[in-house]
Amino acid sequence: MIEHRHDAQAPDRVVILGACGFVAGASAARLTHAGVPVLALGRAELDLAAPGADKLLAARLRPTDALLFVSAKAPCKTPDLLMENLAMARNVVTALADSPVAHLVYVSSDAVYGESETLVRETSPTVPTSMHGLMHVAREGLLRFGTKVPLAILRPSLLYGAADPHNGYGPNQFGRLAAEGKPITLFGAGEEQRDHVLIDDVAEIVYRVLARRSTGVLNIATGKSLSFRAVAALVAGRTSAPVEIIDTPRRNPITHRHFDITTCLQAFPDFACQAIEAGLRGRTGS
Repeated sequence: MIEHRHDAQAPDRVVILGACGFVAGASAARLTHAGVPVLALGRAELDLAAPGADKLLAARLRPTDALLFVSAKAPCKTPDLLMENLAMARNVVTALADSPVAHLVYVSSDAVYGESETLVRETSPTVPTSMHGLMHVAREGLLRFGTKVPLAILRPSLLYGAADPHNGYGPNQFGRLAAEGKPITLFGAGEEQRDHVLIDDVAEIVYRVLARRSTGVLNIATGKSLSFRAVAALVAGRTSAPVEIIDTPRRNPITHRHFDITTCLQAFPDFACQAIEAGLRGRTGS
């Protein structure tokens, strides 16, 4: 589901949409470390949802650029946010019609797959069960059918890392609670199994996809899912003082998500995302 169109070679320049975001910041750091020129555009420089944003973006783009699109108003939970996010994608498509670039990489989400008990692969149906997943499916379609620029769509699993701004349920939230000496509260008994991927590994895949000018769809995951209770225990085990883990009455059905990472391993045989045990050991600020 992913094809390399180029031998490993750094892009002339990478324009990043969403410069202040979690993935954008890590990707910009990885690209800069590799000596790749980066133009990072946050909302202060370019509000993608505003009228005329397409013209402003087109004026910034060069034919030899790679465009990394990670800007979103997230989490997308309302119809209004859905339409704003689609307007952002529409402006990107219109800008690329006026000023095509050499490569386009869109960072989507595994939320496009919805809830499934089967192994998730790049060929799995995109049947989202949330507004956030629907937003990404729609934006993927706009980019796929609205532009002729070579396109890679990356679908990372649940992200964690010290700089995460969302404090989402999972390693990020658990780590901060533990660091403050507060108990970790689970949904139910934390039975749900999920695949958690370190932000540094996502940035590495982004860099490799840009360097190879890859096209197609690629999931980013470790291939190992753990329950939230197991993750909470791992986080608690890294603290000097005991951390209480609290169950709560269950309100939603238990669902799991497991990934088949064969495509990613075949695409980049010398690299694999770290299992969460290793990722937490190397992480700072949790």
